[in-house]
Amino acid sequence: MTLPDTAANPAGADRTFQVDLRGLVDLLSHHLYSSPKVYLRELMQNAVDALTARHGLEPAAAPAGALGIRLYADGSVVRVEDDGVGLTEADVHTFLATIGRSSKRAEKIAEQRGDFIGQFGIGLLSCFLVADEIHVLSRSARTPDAPAVEWRGRGDGSYTVRILPASSRTRPGTTVTLTPRADAGEWTRPAQVHALARHFGSLLRHPVTFDDSTSGPGEPGAPVNPEPAPWARTYPTPGARSRALAAYGEEVFGFKPLDTIELDLPAVGLKGIACVLPEAVPAGRRHGHRVHVKGMLLSEQAEEILPEWAFFVRCVVDAESLRPTASRESLYEDDTLAAVRDALAERLRAWIARAAASDPDLLARFLQAHHLAVKSLAVHDDEILRMLLPWLPFETTDGHTTLDEFARTHRTVLVTSSVEEFRQVAAIASAAGLGVVNGGYTYDRDLVHRLPEIRPEVSVADLDPATLTAHLDPVDRETELAAAAYLARARDALAVFDCDVALRTFQPANAPALLVDSREARHERTRSQLAREQEGGLWGDILGALRQEAPRAQLILNQLNPLVRAAVAIDEPELARTSAEALYGQAAMLSRRPLRPAESSLINRSFLDLLAHALRKDS
Repeated sequence: MTLPDTAANPAGADRTFQVDLRGLVDLLSHHLYSSPKVYLRELMQNAVDALTARHGLEPAAAPAGALGIRLYADGSVVRVEDDGVGLTEADVHTFLATIGRSSKRAEKIAEQRGDFIGQFGIGLLSCFLVADEIHVLSRSARTPDAPAVEWRGRGDGSYTVRILPASSRTRPGTTVTLTPRADAGEWTRPAQVHALARHFGSLLRHPVTFDDSTSGPGEPGAPVNPEPAPWARTYPTPGARSRALAAYGEEVFGFKPLDTIELDLPAVGLKGIACVLPEAVPAGRRHGHRVHVKGMLLSEQAEEILPEWAFFVRCVVDAESLRPTASRESLYEDDTLAAVRDALAERLRAWIARAAASDPDLLARFLQAHHLAVKSLAVHDDEILRMLLPWLPFETTDGHTTLDEFARTHRTVLVTSSVEEFRQVAAIASAAGLGVVNGGYTYDRDLVHRLPEIRPEVSVADLDPATLTAHLDPVDRETELAAAAYLARARDALAVFDCDVALRTFQPANAPALLVDSREARHERTRSQLAREQEGGLWGDILGALRQEAPRAQLILNQLNPLVRAAVAIDEPELARTSAEALYGQAAMLSRRPLRPAESSLINRSFLDLLAHALRKDS
């Protein structure tokens, strides 16, 4: 922006911004538009809007669909021609030469903005992303016998306007011609122009054709949008319609949908399909959706059209009433978009309900792939919870099964707070006849606790280590007394880990030891340890005296295991200590929780000590 002459503009007088057009084009290319390829979309959009205005002006003479758009590219020029409303000389001066003003605002057409795709009037500037000069030849349909008007705009901000004889353009409409720069060949080659036209305009309601230098004189161009959208066609049977929609979804997204959900929201003129992904996707990963506005492709990555939990589908929709942003590459967040998002979410819920009620095979395939998405929805949606909670798979002591099946066997359901806690106790709890569900995965613990809402005869409780140990059988008094010395040495060896040691009998007999320890208890012990290290003097003594009040882990040795029976009979103090450390280390590894550095060191040391003892014994 340059400063105006102060002599010509005395202090206090109104002044006008002077715009550096090259700087503005650079701003558009780097910050507004995602790629130079949008130039063709902007030209096609302007052509569609001109056709819409022509139909509004002459509904009988120019019925919708009777007039069209013609594209041409031969490597040296790119041309877009339409049979639209055209421009007068005054229109050219007013709209093409004023940045930010749109011809769609003229002559009460602003009242019909909902009929137009474009809303911001800066689309023509996108042509400067691929060309240094824009040539526009137009003839207005508003004025009988209107002359043709030629406008040439250049990237340096200058332009010229000429009035030409009506014979230079015999019909109303507009032709925009670009001479591409050498560095823009990637976007202006004939094959690429044709591909971009299909990409952006495959669902446009006006006929669009493409021509290149290979076509003969008088030959019609290749159709860009030969058929209407698949949901707008008629089919002989419902099955044929379903197959056609599924085939279209596969063509657009590259996967065969598990099912296809037809979308129709008449209030906003939205139609389309949601394709259910055949495979699971990572939790929270949101796919972009393909959104057209009045037939013109707006975005392939429109995440905002569906709620976050609906990551098991990809949609392609065409809407009338959604507002694009200034770049026309995403949707404007307003009340209409929020209402559309809610309505589409309800369509997905209805599809799940129909599958649950009438197609159990489809429901099973869907839940096998997308149970996490459904769980995230069920946490906040009581209807989905009541409908699908009994069908959702969970990891349990009976294997992977549904809560409905699990509740038939276990009237009392225990749920762990972490995956590692479940892995610690699963085998022992199963052998003891306890029904335990792994609540460590996302949403699972909350959902299991809501099971009584669906199955009132079932009770649910968090797994307490005391509950598990209460189901382990004590050893007889003589065995306990015989093992007392060993247990004392084991407690002394494991005191550094705040771990107690007990002797019980439980199945399976091949499990030598069980480490019962909750994540909360470990966190509390770590916190207490840090506090003791940071505090000295009197506070340190007090904390040390209260040490026994901190929650402790428990290593439960299995008297049914031959290795444990041999260990508790060891008389040599050091060997007894080493064997206790080894049993603790093995139980800690079987719990599959992260090992602390001290535990890793203990496992290595106890293994080497036992190996050294064995070698000394053999020698």
